[in-house]
Amino acid sequence: MGELVLAAKVSHVPSLMLSEVAGSPLRSARQGAVNALRELGRRARERRVSTFVVFDTHWLSNFGYHINANPHHRGAFTSHEAPQMIQDLRYDLPGDPALAEAIAAEAAGAGLGVIAHRVASLGLEYGTIVPMHYMNEDGWAKVVSVATPLFTSLEESRILGEATRRAIARSGERVAILASGSLSHRLWPNKKLGPEAWTSIASEFNRQVDLRVLELWQQRRYREFIDMLPDYAVKCNGEGGMADTIMLFAALGWDSFDGEAEQLCDYFPSSGSGQVNVEFHVGGNKGLA
Repeated sequence: MGELVLAAKVSHVPSLMLSEVAGSPLRSARQGAVNALRELGRRARERRVSTFVVFDTHWLSNFGYHINANPHHRGAFTSHEAPQMIQDLRYDLPGDPALAEAIAAEAAGAGLGVIAHRVASLGLEYGTIVPMHYMNEDGWAKVVSVATPLFTSLEESRILGEATRRAIARSGERVAILASGSLSHRLWPNKKLGPEAWTSIASEFNRQVDLRVLELWQQRRYREFIDMLPDYAVKCNGEGGMADTIMLFAALGWDSFDGEAEQLCDYFPSSGSGQVNVEFHVGGNKGLA
């Protein structure tokens, strides 16, 4: 039997990479967030995670749900939207075709169309690559990347998250699930882009709602959060409709989940959006050893 041993909401913003570049105006600006991702990687290794399943809001699909089921992920990634921020970022990671296909099969059994692809030229998007750069850089664990459809519903994403939970339980894997995406996601318009745009929020309303969400998580008031999630996703410009968060909570048990939410870095803005790294503790696991 497989087991979910780590679950987290994580940031993948390109400015994380710039934070490590000598001479960058963002040098060390994201150190807290980088440290949090590395800590999650340390915890995953300590818990003997065998596979990361990443719900990737930067792999956006126009036509249904897709899973990268390649046996190996290898490439050099340059962001098409921000090549000045992520360029020639190399990755070399084992895949997990069996788990990817099991998730697709479980979803199909629940009436949701999902395709698990073994296509060598299908690379990873940076919603998967950036967290793996910090958590799994040397490829010690396998990776399954799941796309976010643009034209879907909360209920469909919930079905996929629940299918992921069932597939994990029937596998022999020790799995970490990552919801890779922002909290609020209103970005600065082009005419307002400048050095300050990377470290400021585009909407004070969005910031206030994000902070309230973090309070609800820390108080384990998940039922209230899930009740507000449909409005939150729309009114606060949710990245990919917040499908990654929907899938994560579905995999955790939806509103019956009652584990601790541990915020691992300060909330921070990036390009106008709201960002954070939070672990949701499962199965009695608790943070630092």
